Amino acid sequence: MKILALEKEAPHTQLADFQPHLVDEAAKVYELYLAGVVRESYFNATDHTAVLILECAGVDEARLTVGSLPLVEAGLITFDLIPLVPYSGFSRLLQP
Repeated sequence: MKILALEKEAPHTQLADFQPHLVDEAAKVYELYLAGVVRESYFNATDHTAVLILECAGVDEARLTVGSLPLVEAGLITFDLIPLVPYSGFSRLLQP
């Protein structure tokens, strides 16, 4: 199942709070990418927060996956997890 993961920064964090974890964060995301769990990764252009597309069995697995990220473990960020299903609206084009 595809899961959209949208990062939310913890309140009152500063850039300096993130610095010690950024290399480990990138390494973990890369590890998950190579494992086929992180399918796509982006930054939101407006607020520079992470946007991930995950391939997981469900939301519980996705929660465990993002929970393994160093910035999540450090309490600096959380993720909103949104399960995705295929768009079914095209079927309307085939109705008589």
